[in-house]
Amino acid sequence: MLTGVNVVLLGGDARQLEVIRKLAELDAAVMVGGFDGLHSPLDGAVKAELNEELFEGADALILPAVGTDDEGIVTAVFSDRELRLTDEHIARLPKHCKVYTGMAKPYLKQLCAKHGIAVVELFERDDVAIYNSIPTAEGAIMMAIQNTDITIHGSTSLVLGLGRTGFTLARTLQGMGANVLVGVRREEHYARAEEMSFKPLYIRDLLHHAGNLDLLFNTIPTMIVTAQIIAKLPPRAVIIDLASKPGGTDFRFAEKRGIKAMLAPGLPGIVAPKTAGRIIADCMSRLIMEDLRLRGDEQ
Repeated sequence: MLTGVNVVLLGGDARQLEVIRKLAELDAAVMVGGFDGLHSPLDGAVKAELNEELFEGADALILPAVGTDDEGIVTAVFSDRELRLTDEHIARLPKHCKVYTGMAKPYLKQLCAKHGIAVVELFERDDVAIYNSIPTAEGAIMMAIQNTDITIHGSTSLVLGLGRTGFTLARTLQGMGANVLVGVRREEHYARAEEMSFKPLYIRDLLHHAGNLDLLFNTIPTMIVTAQIIAKLPPRAVIIDLASKPGGTDFRFAEKRGIKAMLAPGLPGIVAPKTAGRIIADCMSRLIMEDLRLRGDEQ
């Protein structure tokens, strides 16, 4: 239980509703900002104005999937007001408080480091990333179905990257009957792909395999689907880039070439916000309880 724990939650999307619900069930005291446009009740949480006093006494500060942008703006889909996290806000946090977010940009990291506040990036954790890979794969395949006139079954589909998302996506495509190629850089990933009955290729050889693809899914957050690669793709090919912005695809050249190319980061929160919210809520509540236990042991 989180009885006696004070949580401040700022902004976010439908995923945060599940986080609020979970924390309230565990008896935490939850103050939320950036939900003034939400007309349905937030059971167990209290709406609050964003001011410096809000941060005093907080044991945990919870921010959205991307904590802030480079100017400190916090995304808040349930509010028309600008939500900006400032130096004055972080300065009011107790030193034991931790900031929880999916991923932190330099602005947030530097602000918290200045005041000695720990930042926990949930999307860097294997458990969260693996669970999130499920709705990501489903969302990517949904986009592929919507933007092609062929079935996944029998398609030639290339997945670039055999990380946590790439692995789940390749396995799901294979289960649907696709002819799955996997682009990798490391020898152990090549061996794993072959063991899983995928058709592995080294990314350095990608140019030689681009000519017969129906679907290209990229999970690598560096420029990898270059103009040279796109020039080799057949006109029917569709590119779905799952990497964080700006992705790993030359979208300008793809448009010029007439190839469908879509950047689709953050799919869990789009296609399955309830599931994605539960994943975040379960992990975060465990971490807060563990932190509470450790603090109790030290006293």
